[in-house]
Amino acid sequence: MPIKNPELTPWPLKESRSAGDYKIFKVRSDLRTSPRTGKEHEFFVIESVDWCNIIALTTDDQLVMVEQYRQGTNLVELELPGGMIDPGEGPLETAARELREETGYAGDAPKGSGFVYANPAIMNNKVHTVVIRNAAKQHDTELDAGEDLITRLVPLAEIPNLIDNGTIGHSLMVAAFFRFQIAENAD
Repeated sequence: MPIKNPELTPWPLKESRSAGDYKIFKVRSDLRTSPRTGKEHEFFVIESVDWCNIIALTTDDQLVMVEQYRQGTNLVELELPGGMIDPGEGPLETAARELREETGYAGDAPKGSGFVYANPAIMNNKVHTVVIRNAAKQHDTELDAGEDLITRLVPLAEIPNLIDNGTIGHSLMVAAFFRFQIAENAD
Protein backbone atom coordinates (compact mmCIF):
# COMPACT_ATOMS: atom_id res chain seq x y z
CA MET A 1 0.00 0.00 0.00
CA PRO A 2 1.56 3.32 -1.04
CA ILE A 3 2.48 5.80 1.65
CA LYS A 4 0.88 9.12 0.77
CA ASN A 5 0.26 12.18 2.87
CA PRO A 6 -3.18 13.69 2.16
CA GLU A 7 -1.78 17.11 3.12
CA LEU A 8 0.57 17.09 0.11
CA THR A 9 -1.07 17.79 -3.24
CA PRO A 10 0.18 18.63 -6.72
CA TRP A 11 1.05 22.30 -7.08
CA PRO A 12 -1.43 24.27 -9.21
CA LEU A 13 -0.16 25.05 -12.71
CA LYS A 14 -0.23 28.72 -13.66
CA GLU A 15 1.58 28.52 -17.01
CA SER A 16 3.38 25.94 -19.15
CA ARG A 17 5.55 26.64 -22.18
CA SER A 18 7.99 24.82 -24.43
CA ALA A 19 11.61 25.43 -23.51
CA GLY A 20 13.30 23.28 -26.17
CA ASP A 21 12.99 20.34 -28.55
CA TYR A 22 16.01 18.03 -28.66
CA LYS A 23 14.96 15.19 -30.97
CA ILE A 24 14.65 12.41 -28.36
CA PHE A 25 13.14 14.61 -25.66
CA LYS A 26 11.53 17.99 -25.14
CA VAL A 27 11.91 20.41 -22.25
CA ARG A 28 9.04 22.44 -20.88
CA SER A 29 8.88 25.17 -18.27
CA ASP A 30 6.03 25.04 -15.74
CA LEU A 31 5.16 27.93 -13.49
CA ARG A 32 3.52 26.49 -10.37
CA THR A 33 2.26 27.90 -7.11
CA SER A 34 3.26 26.39 -3.78
CA PRO A 35 0.12 25.54 -1.77
CA ARG A 36 2.14 26.05 1.42
CA THR A 37 3.70 29.45 0.72
CA GLY A 38 1.61 30.83 -2.15
CA LYS A 39 4.83 31.70 -4.00
CA GLU A 40 5.39 30.89 -7.66
CA HIS A 41 8.26 28.66 -8.77
CA GLU A 42 9.52 27.78 -12.25
CA PHE A 43 10.22 24.09 -12.86
CA PHE A 44 11.74 22.45 -15.91
CA VAL A 45 10.43 19.06 -17.03
CA ILE A 46 12.08 16.73 -19.53
CA GLU A 47 9.29 15.20 -21.59
CA SER A 48 10.27 11.80 -22.94
CA VAL A 49 8.48 8.76 -24.28
CA ASP A 50 8.32 5.69 -22.07
CA TRP A 51 11.17 3.19 -22.27
CA CYS A 52 11.54 -0.51 -21.56
CA ASN A 53 14.35 -2.71 -20.28
CA ILE A 54 14.39 -6.41 -21.10
CA ILE A 55 15.38 -9.23 -18.79
CA ALA A 56 15.99 -11.95 -21.36
CA LEU A 57 16.88 -15.32 -19.85
CA THR A 58 18.29 -18.29 -21.73
CA THR A 59 17.26 -21.83 -20.83
CA ASP A 60 20.35 -22.15 -18.59
CA ASP A 61 19.66 -18.91 -16.61
CA GLN A 62 22.06 -16.68 -18.52
CA LEU A 63 20.99 -13.07 -18.96
CA VAL A 64 21.30 -11.55 -22.40
CA MET A 65 23.04 -8.23 -21.73
CA VAL A 66 24.83 -5.60 -23.76
CA GLU A 67 27.92 -3.52 -23.30
CA GLN A 68 27.66 -0.05 -24.77
CA TYR A 69 29.21 3.36 -24.57
CA ARG A 70 27.20 5.98 -22.67
CA GLN A 71 27.83 9.61 -23.53
CA GLY A 72 26.61 11.00 -20.20
CA THR A 73 29.25 9.21 -18.15
CA ASN A 74 31.82 8.62 -20.93
CA LEU A 75 31.88 4.97 -19.85
CA VAL A 76 31.16 1.59 -21.38
CA GLU A 77 28.32 0.14 -19.33
CA LEU A 78 26.99 -3.41 -18.87
CA GLU A 79 23.24 -3.08 -19.29
CA LEU A 80 20.04 -4.83 -20.19
CA PRO A 81 18.85 -4.45 -23.78
CA GLY A 82 16.07 -1.90 -24.12
CA GLY A 83 14.90 1.27 -25.72
CA MET A 84 12.23 3.85 -26.34
CA ILE A 85 8.66 2.72 -26.91
CA ASP A 86 7.69 3.73 -30.45
CA PRO A 87 4.29 5.30 -31.22
CA GLY A 88 1.64 2.60 -31.55
CA GLU A 89 3.66 0.08 -29.51
CA GLY A 90 3.28 -1.05 -25.95
CA PRO A 91 6.12 -2.17 -23.66
CA LEU A 92 5.75 -5.85 -24.60
CA GLU A 93 6.00 -5.22 -28.35
CA THR A 94 8.92 -2.86 -27.85
CA ALA A 95 10.74 -5.40 -25.67
CA ALA A 96 10.58 -8.16 -28.28
CA ARG A 97 11.65 -5.73 -31.03
CA GLU A 98 14.52 -4.14 -29.08
CA LEU A 99 15.85 -7.54 -27.93
CA ARG A 100 15.90 -8.79 -31.52
CA GLU A 101 17.42 -5.58 -32.94
CA GLU A 102 20.12 -5.11 -30.29
CA THR A 103 21.15 -8.73 -29.68
CA GLY A 104 19.56 -10.99 -32.30
CA TYR A 105 17.86 -12.92 -29.49
CA ALA A 106 14.18 -13.88 -29.28
CA GLY A 107 12.20 -16.08 -26.92
CA ASP A 108 8.84 -16.70 -25.29
CA ALA A 109 6.07 -14.13 -25.21
CA PRO A 110 7.15 -11.05 -23.23
CA LYS A 111 5.73 -10.58 -19.74
CA GLY A 112 5.63 -7.26 -17.89
CA SER A 113 7.18 -6.96 -14.42
CA GLY A 114 6.12 -3.41 -13.61
CA PHE A 115 7.65 0.02 -14.07
CA VAL A 116 9.47 2.83 -12.32
CA TYR A 117 9.50 6.54 -13.11
CA ALA A 118 12.82 7.43 -14.75
CA ASN A 119 13.41 10.48 -12.54
CA PRO A 120 10.20 12.11 -11.29
CA ALA A 121 12.06 15.21 -10.09
CA ILE A 122 12.66 16.34 -13.68
CA MET A 123 11.21 13.74 -16.09
CA ASN A 124 7.67 12.63 -16.97
CA ASN A 125 8.24 9.12 -18.34
CA LYS A 126 8.09 5.52 -17.12
CA VAL A 127 10.62 2.73 -17.61
CA HIS A 128 9.01 -0.70 -17.93
CA THR A 129 10.70 -3.99 -17.07
CA VAL A 130 9.79 -6.85 -19.40
CA VAL A 131 10.86 -10.49 -19.03
CA ILE A 132 11.46 -12.79 -22.00
CA ARG A 133 12.29 -16.39 -21.13
CA ASN A 134 13.91 -19.13 -23.24
CA ALA A 135 15.86 -16.54 -25.20
CA ALA A 136 18.11 -17.85 -27.96
CA LYS A 137 20.08 -16.24 -30.77
CA GLN A 138 17.76 -16.36 -33.78
CA HIS A 139 18.52 -13.27 -35.88
CA ASP A 140 21.24 -10.90 -36.99
CA THR A 141 21.40 -7.63 -35.06
CA GLU A 142 19.91 -4.44 -36.54
CA LEU A 143 21.72 -1.67 -34.70
CA ASP A 144 20.67 1.97 -35.04
CA ALA A 145 23.29 4.37 -36.42
CA GLY A 146 24.04 5.65 -32.90
CA GLU A 147 24.42 2.19 -31.34
CA ASP A 148 27.61 0.18 -30.93
CA LEU A 149 26.78 -2.84 -28.77
CA ILE A 150 28.42 -6.10 -27.79
CA THR A 151 26.14 -8.87 -26.56
CA ARG A 152 27.22 -10.65 -23.36
CA LEU A 153 25.70 -13.64 -21.61
CA VAL A 154 25.90 -13.21 -17.84
CA PRO A 155 24.80 -15.81 -15.27
CA LEU A 156 21.73 -14.52 -13.42
CA ALA A 157 23.33 -15.59 -10.13
CA GLU A 158 26.19 -13.10 -10.69
CA ILE A 159 23.95 -10.01 -10.92
CA PRO A 160 23.94 -9.08 -7.18
CA ASN A 161 27.75 -9.13 -7.13
CA LEU A 162 27.98 -7.12 -10.39
CA ILE A 163 25.70 -4.47 -8.89
CA ASP A 164 27.58 -4.49 -5.59
CA ASN A 165 31.02 -4.09 -7.20
CA GLY A 166 29.84 -1.33 -9.56
CA THR A 167 30.10 -3.28 -12.82
CA ILE A 168 26.37 -2.58 -13.24
CA GLY A 169 25.99 1.04 -12.18
CA HIS A 170 23.06 2.30 -14.24
CA SER A 171 20.27 3.05 -11.75
CA LEU A 172 17.49 1.97 -14.12
CA MET A 173 19.17 -1.41 -14.61
CA VAL A 174 19.31 -1.90 -10.84
CA ALA A 175 15.63 -0.93 -10.64
CA ALA A 176 14.77 -3.42 -13.40
CA PHE A 177 16.49 -6.23 -11.51
CA PHE A 178 14.57 -5.26 -8.37
CA ARG A 179 11.24 -5.26 -10.29
CA PHE A 180 12.18 -8.69 -11.68
CA GLN A 181 13.03 -10.00 -8.20
CA ILE A 182 9.69 -8.80 -6.81
CA ALA A 183 7.81 -10.45 -9.70
CA GLU A 184 9.75 -13.71 -9.27
CA ASN A 185 9.01 -13.85 -5.54
CA ALA A 186 5.30 -13.19 -6.15
CA ASP A 187 4.97 -16.22 -8.47
